[in-house]
Amino acid sequence: MDSNSAWWLLLPALLVLAFVGVLPLLTIFNYSFFDIFTLEDRYWVGTEWYREILASERFLHSLGRSLLFSAIVLSIQIPLGVYIALLLPREGRVKTAILMVLALPLMVPWNTVPSMWVSFMDEQSGFGGQAVSLLGFDFDYKFNAVHTWILLVAMDTWHWIGLVVILCYSGLSTISPAYYQAAAIDGASRLQVFRYVELPKMSGVLMMAVLLRFMDSFMIYTEAFRVNAGGPNHATSFLSLDLGEEIAAFDYGPAAARSIIYFVIILTVAWAFKTIMNIRQGESRRVGA
Repeated sequence: MDSNSAWWLLLPALLVLAFVGVLPLLTIFNYSFFDIFTLEDRYWVGTEWYREILASERFLHSLGRSLLFSAIVLSIQIPLGVYIALLLPREGRVKTAILMVLALPLMVPWNTVPSMWVSFMDEQSGFGGQAVSLLGFDFDYKFNAVHTWILLVAMDTWHWIGLVVILCYSGLSTISPAYYQAAAIDGASRLQVFRYVELPKMSGVLMMAVLLRFMDSFMIYTEAFRVNAGGPNHATSFLSLDLGEEIAAFDYGPAAARSIIYFVIILTVAWAFKTIMNIRQGESRRVGA
């Protein structure tokens, strides 16, 4: 007879989640229908803020930039993370040392990352800036939009590539040597081993890596703000910077509506990934059966 008593052990975590997550979300959702001057001085405006935001070109442009940044990040970090994970040895201290080095950037506080890179790319005192100058490149991330995007992508890749590698390596570590032996007997090429042995075993963790990296890159704020404050000419004004600007201006009603829209976009993408993962798991079970 099954017992559901174990669910009671989750009750404290669910209460904490409700307190730090659900209640603030409901509060923000409520504020999004008001024009707020003070918490006591509010005026009902209904869905006005939602209609205004969704119909504005600023929102559409910021959404496009955010999606483009996430697409670039994923197209670089996922293949690169898989490639590095494939190069790592399966046993030995070298493997452990490399994984530890790759994990070090993950421990750097997110609010210090842009300061580190801005100092690193300084033409006068930064090693990266001096190296670029010696190579004859005029790297001006302050006034050149392409250079700003390159810096942001490089910064994000340095910070998070370790996560992708660790996730991919964990998937590779579950593959039994018998699969490789069978592939060698059949005369499979390296590409075939990756396509039919390694990639299916990594599919679950790859989906998780894509989801995590999309959510984090889509919500980028500190890096873009500290590097160039959304410039030059709003070239890096992502959705998060628009939201931060409204909060700083004490426009709590529009900021609340923008937060809910932001939340719905991320929730929709997370739901889509979860649905895809469930479909793939169902197909894997049918194939295994």
